[in-house]
Amino acid sequence: MKVSREEAARNRDRIVEAAARRFRERGFDGIGVADVMKEAGLTHGGFYGHFGSKDDLMAEACSLAIRESRELWARRAQAAGGDALGTLARLYLSPRHRDDPGHGCAAAALATDAARQGPGVRRAITEGLRGAFDFLSTVVHGRTAGLRRRRAIATYASWVGAMVLARAADDDLLSREILEAVRVETHARDA
Repeated sequence: MKVSREEAARNRDRIVEAAARRFRERGFDGIGVADVMKEAGLTHGGFYGHFGSKDDLMAEACSLAIRESRELWARRAQAAGGDALGTLARLYLSPRHRDDPGHGCAAAALATDAARQGPGVRRAITEGLRGAFDFLSTVVHGRTAGLRRRRAIATYASWVGAMVLARAADDDLLSREILEAVRVETHARDA
C-alpha cells in the first residue's frame, strides 16, 4: 500500500525521533535498525525507503538531538534573564539530565562513540559542538569575543565531561558531587 508524501514524512520523523532517543540511551551499537523501526511503529522492511544506511540514520538522529537541546537552551536562557549561564548549568548538571540520557545532550551520550563513526555522524557532532560554543559565547562573560569563545568551549567541555563521569559512577553521592562541583566552578569561573 502506497503512503502519501505527508505520511512518509511523518514516518521518517518518527524513525529519527525514536533513533535519537534510543541511540542516546544505548549508544550506536546498542540498538539495531529493527528495534528503531519497531519503536517508531513501523516494519523493518520499510527502513531503506527512508535511509540509505544505519549511518545515515545515526547522523540525522544526532542532528535532531542537538537541535532539540539547542532549542531547550534558548528557551531556558531567555526565561532566565540575567542568569542564563547559571540556569543552563543547573539544567545541564542535574540528576534529572544524568538519569535521562535519551532526552539529553547528544555530546555527553554519544561523543565517545561518535569518534569511531563515519563522516556523517562526526559532522553532525562537530556542527553540534560549534553551535553549543556559539550559543554559550552569548551567555558567558568576557571583555572580548575571543575570551568569551574560550570560556564557552571550556564551560561546555567541563559540562560534558562531568556528565560522562557522573553517569559512569556507581555511587550516587559521588555522581552528585561531580555535577555540583562543576556547577559551582562554572559560576566561579564566569564571575
